Amino acid sequence: MPSRLHFGDADFLRCRFAISPMWETQEAVRTLKRPDRHGYHAPWLRRIRAAAAGLDLGPLWLLMPRRGHSPDWLGPPPIGPAATFEEEIAAVRACDPVAAREDTALALACTPGALGSPRGRAWLADPARMIAELADAVEEAWRVLIEPDWPRLRALLEADVAFHSRRLAEVGLGTLLPELDRRLSWDGRTLTLALHGEYARDLAGQGLVLMPSVFSWPDVVTGFEPPWQPTVVYPARGLAGLWTDPGERTPAALVRLLGANRAAVLTALDEPSATTTLAHRLGLAPSSVSSHLTALRDAGLLTSRRYGHHVLYERTPLGVALAAGG
Repeated sequence: MPSRLHFGDADFLRCRFAISPMWETQEAVRTLKRPDRHGYHAPWLRRIRAAAAGLDLGPLWLLMPRRGHSPDWLGPPPIGPAATFEEEIAAVRACDPVAAREDTALALACTPGALGSPRGRAWLADPARMIAELADAVEEAWRVLIEPDWPRLRALLEADVAFHSRRLAEVGLGTLLPELDRRLSWDGRTLTLALHGEYARDLAGQGLVLMPSVFSWPDVVTGFEPPWQPTVVYPARGLAGLWTDPGERTPAALVRLLGANRAAVLTALDEPSATTTLAHRLGLAPSSVSSHLTALRDAGLLTSRRYGHHVLYERTPLGVALAAGG
């Protein structure tokens, strides 16, 4: 059963990319519950297991059925192209209790027994308290599961946006959309997601948000209802190397040529990254990383470009060959 998003003329002018720390938090919680999502994230799961054991994720898991509706108010589309978690959780806390109650009831009905459970009845009887309780749970999950790794995650997501923005300029929206994931197809007016619950929505001039995600893998997600902006969430590029320590992959010959730290910087740039992100990943001072990046760029091994408030560095073909040991 496919999901279909129907475009009008105005929608082609209102398609944009965004990333969301709030969404990654929700999906990280879901990943802890679903073994089929562990794959690429096994190193993260091993590292986070002890900290995650101290979280009470039961209330959030109750609203994450394997099949069926999850409440949009608690995992909404991003409110901006690069909103902070603090901005996104504030929007969740400000949600209308009546709308949140209706949305939550739909989600509870997708889990046998949840609607009539003591917790489910308490939430529906006092939706304002429910909002506060669940927002607190999401915020605690953010602090423990996502915030320590957010620079690394954000770098991967921003690199995906930069790549696909270039593709959009090169090939246009109609070619780009199916490239985001093999399950997406495009006929000129309708974006279809195969292997998904039956769903259809007319974009009605709101356009479409395209959101890469780390923890939604391997799923492609849509289905947001009005008033939420139509959104397609797809697995970000580069997940295979996300949790790999760059130092483990640095060729010995490259270390002899460039020195250990400079070689590590070059090797770490599997995806375009900013200075602070690389410093966090490599455990080096940002000033040191900045110096190495400048030297590598001057030698023709890297290029740089501005993305928002950050300067992203990526390898040139020569840099790719050297990092691969070729």
